[in-house]
Amino acid sequence: MHARIRSLSLFVLASALAACDKSIPEPSPAVPPSTLGSKANPGESAAPAATAAASPEPVQRIPAPARIVAIGDLHGDLAATRAALRMAGAIDEKDHWVGKDLMVVQTGDEVDRGDEDRDIIDLFERLADEAQRTGGAVIVLNGNHEVMNVQLDLRYVTDDAFKDFVGLAGVTTTDPRLERVPEPAKARAAAFLPGGPYAKKLAKRNMIAVVGDTVFVHGGITPKHVRYGIDRINREAIAWMDGSAKDLPALITAEDGPVWLRRYSATTGPDDCRVLKETLAMIPAKRMVVGHTVQRGGITSACDEQVWRIDVGMSKYYGGKPEVLEIKGAEVRPLRGDG
Repeated sequence: MHARIRSLSLFVLASALAACDKSIPEPSPAVPPSTLGSKANPGESAAPAATAAASPEPVQRIPAPARIVAIGDLHGDLAATRAALRMAGAIDEKDHWVGKDLMVVQTGDEVDRGDEDRDIIDLFERLADEAQRTGGAVIVLNGNHEVMNVQLDLRYVTDDAFKDFVGLAGVTTTDPRLERVPEPAKARAAAFLPGGPYAKKLAKRNMIAVVGDTVFVHGGITPKHVRYGIDRINREAIAWMDGSAKDLPALITAEDGPVWLRRYSATTGPDDCRVLKETLAMIPAKRMVVGHTVQRGGITSACDEQVWRIDVGMSKYYGGKPEVLEIKGAEVRPLRGDG
């Protein structure tokens, strides 16, 4: 039992036992627990070429630098975060950017399960500014736990992570939307409420990024997401987080949405690889990099290296070791230990 997890949410939450048991995946708010871990739309097959061409808008593509390093789920562990960034060659011993023209992509789930998630959000925000000044880049995506916090689903927040937001400038706990939130959770809830100061920080981030010929996303995407529009998904999520839109589209919060999909990161079979191949062809891209599902043996690939799974459970909660993925042109390799 992980003693530091509280069951504090806007609504009645799952039992404390389910929230603390590492063997039980966190449930999507959109689906009942009985469907956990199942493959989303297992019958979805490759769309015909004509459908691929019908994508509503071209995908905004970020030019790929000479070197990209991707970092998976961090879950409130600042020490693991620093270790991963140093392994990447991104920061020095004082946590300042030394990566020059390096691009770092973090695929979401910086928050929950650990005490220092506010520090991690602030660190990446500062590093993005420092990197830009030297010709580098820091791209951070939102994962399902960022979405959950903005939804005021706070069941995976630790005691200390609640306390970190008490007295924070710009946080107002009198918002009527917080009426049913327990008092110890109100400051954090106010910070992450749509339009709140930390929700606005998250609103600077996308859910999906296409960098060169690589797609980065927390959970994964399928042909229906490409048809809906990758940039549309990003715009609508941002609008919800910054408070300018009332709702987050169901396509995003669904079990097979971009931050919840486990199709490519759990047991991956021929049908999954077929869907992945079609998805990449529609974008087009050569590979997808995902987090969300812990790979106990370290970073793994599947489908002839068309997907790389980079959540290695490096946070203290899961007990894994920091590991990152390096992409240099067509060369893709995990960096472990001292590289």
